[in-house]
Amino acid sequence: MKNESNLNQSADSMAFASQTLLRANDLDFPQVQGVLKQIMTHEVDYADLYFQYTRSESWGLEEGRVKSGHFHIEQGVGVRAVSGEKTAFAYSDDIRADALLNAANITRAIAQAGQERSIPALIKRQQPSLYLPQDPIASLSAEAKVKLLEKLESYARAMDPRIKQVMASIAGEYEVVLIARHDGVMAADIRPLVRLSINVIAESNGRREQGSSGGGGRFDYSGFSDEVLQQYASEAVHQALVNLDARPAPAGNMTVVLGAGWPGILLHEAIGHGLEGDFNRKGSSAFAGKIGQRVAAPGVTVVDDGTLSHRRGSLTVDDEGNPTQSTVLIEDGILRGYIQDSLNSRLMGMPLTGNARRESYAHIPMPRMTNTYMHNGNVAPEEIIKSVKKGLYAANFGGGQVDITSGKFVFSAAEAYMIEDGKITYPVKGATLIGNGPDALTRVSMIGNDMKLDSGVGTCGKEGQSVPVGVGQPTLRIDGLTVGGTL
Repeated sequence: MKNESNLNQSADSMAFASQTLLRANDLDFPQVQGVLKQIMTHEVDYADLYFQYTRSESWGLEEGRVKSGHFHIEQGVGVRAVSGEKTAFAYSDDIRADALLNAANITRAIAQAGQERSIPALIKRQQPSLYLPQDPIASLSAEAKVKLLEKLESYARAMDPRIKQVMASIAGEYEVVLIARHDGVMAADIRPLVRLSINVIAESNGRREQGSSGGGGRFDYSGFSDEVLQQYASEAVHQALVNLDARPAPAGNMTVVLGAGWPGILLHEAIGHGLEGDFNRKGSSAFAGKIGQRVAAPGVTVVDDGTLSHRRGSLTVDDEGNPTQSTVLIEDGILRGYIQDSLNSRLMGMPLTGNARRESYAHIPMPRMTNTYMHNGNVAPEEIIKSVKKGLYAANFGGGQVDITSGKFVFSAAEAYMIEDGKITYPVKGATLIGNGPDALTRVSMIGNDMKLDSGVGTCGKEGQSVPVGVGQPTLRIDGLTVGGTL
């Protein structure tokens, strides 16, 4: 019954997207097919139209007052033609027929004129939906959104008198997309997305430290229950208070234990980007040409899965209209495949994985991660801690930088502790993890049985485009990682 319900939602999404993006602009399916046919009169391998309508908002609360607000509506269409390795792309915020034809004429210029080709009739692809076609922005009144932020602030302040400043924000997005391709595939998706964030500053004896938390996913604001608000407030306050007592982090080569969940951002940045098809096709990734080879320690299995219900990084269909899937990238330490869009899978002769993503209609799609995580091992996390004579436990991460070509990374720990004689002792501040992604994978010596996904806050940047993503991992022990701190 659930699959049947999800298919009905998919059919409703197609009808609503057609009304919102085509009929509202005096377009119909034959006209869309005609635009694709116009592109394919030249020697083009692939062509698609990406229609999009988006409403987004954000609210920011600071010191009990709304300090910022944003509301934005946009719509448009991206027109793309691919010939060999060449891509031509044009976009317009005008979706009328003449604007589409002008864009089509521009994109087909990358290829020589060819023979007249027939275009298959557009067939509506129905894919079971991974989330409800909700409009988060309409799910609460403006007053209720402000009250939600005020409640989050009050929870944080009530937890400890040392909390001196609280900043909270909420954001929602409602996106309707329609994709039409030269091969006759037509797909639609209605994508809700919400995020709630809190940042607190604690002060004691003249010292000030901060902590943060938050979460979200593909649902509406009703997902932020009182229990969830209290959890976010507690996590942010805990982090700030821990950092108030933190000592300077030592520096040197040591054993590092990474916590479960959000620390998977290191996996995403230092390893995941290196497994994207475009970098490997061009030979610029440290993983290029290594399929079938051991690239990680035994037991390390990494997947990218866009099919997880309601997750921030999930998509019912990718931005080329293909269903997302769960793709095994590394299996028991052996490299099995890459993340692919249509262009790179075709040029590399490798399977399509449904990972074509774009920031908006004004951007070209490229292979991008969805929810990337490491599978469970069989060791209890407390046993991993007990196994360490002296090392660092990185419970949470802040920002970081990665060089895709070399795999080198630098990540700062937002919450970290020393491990001494198999016990977590005192918190440390200023710890940075320095290493090489492919090398770090080979140094994984213990894998916990506590895998969890992040709370839904990840945003990934690549070539100037940002998209929502998810990460996750179990507790990990990595031997011989460089820690930057205070000598």
